[in-house]
Amino acid sequence: AHAGATRARTPNAIIGASLPRAEPETLHRPPMKLIGSLTSPFVRKVRIVLAEKKIDYEFVIDSPWSPESGVANLNPLGKIPVLALDDDTSLFDSRVISEYLDNVAPNNKLMPSTNRERTEVKRWEALADGICDAAALIFLEKKRPAEQQSSEWIVRQQNKIIAGLDYMAAELGDSNWCMGTHFSLADIAAGCALGYLAFRFPEIDWNAKHPNLARLYEKLSHRPAFAETMPKA
Repeated sequence: AHAGATRARTPNAIIGASLPRAEPETLHRPPMKLIGSLTSPFVRKVRIVLAEKKIDYEFVIDSPWSPESGVANLNPLGKIPVLALDDDTSLFDSRVISEYLDNVAPNNKLMPSTNRERTEVKRWEALADGICDAAALIFLEKKRPAEQQSSEWIVRQQNKIIAGLDYMAAELGDSNWCMGTHFSLADIAAGCALGYLAFRFPEIDWNAKHPNLARLYEKLSHRPAFAETMPKA
């Protein structure tokens, strides 16, 4: 398999699958598997990290909301993404996985080595993930029967998104990238948050309110790792 390649499999293939008979050259299996959905911004973040780092892996498509999901067998919290290593260790939480991947491959470093800058990247990631969390909570709340939905809860999450975007735009300012002059995990996290809002909540017109975020998102969208992982309805 070429670097950064993915192969999608079904949930039933996650646990206990036996190798099919094949020619010797097709028996090679990637050293790690990423379990997740095509629409989760947290899964997308890890997929982009893997692509930017040119790490070969197998993508197992599975949603914890599916009755047949095997996610809980790998993550007791029943959440995605999960990275299954070749020694049967399971890593979960996109922040843990992203940092692991950046350390396991020395090329195309996405996190700085100095503590202050590294902490700054992780703060950007926490901000972006928080926006995604609030958006996901609204999405799930609106799937409940109308009489069971809490408008107060939805507004609370919407306010988090608005405040998060305002802060993100102020921190970015006129810089080319979140960390100033170089592309990093901060940009990946921010791009995934903006992409998720564009996908699930197009009515939130952050592009017009924050033209600097719109410019960043447009620039990121041209990177192959972003273009190839764009969520689709």
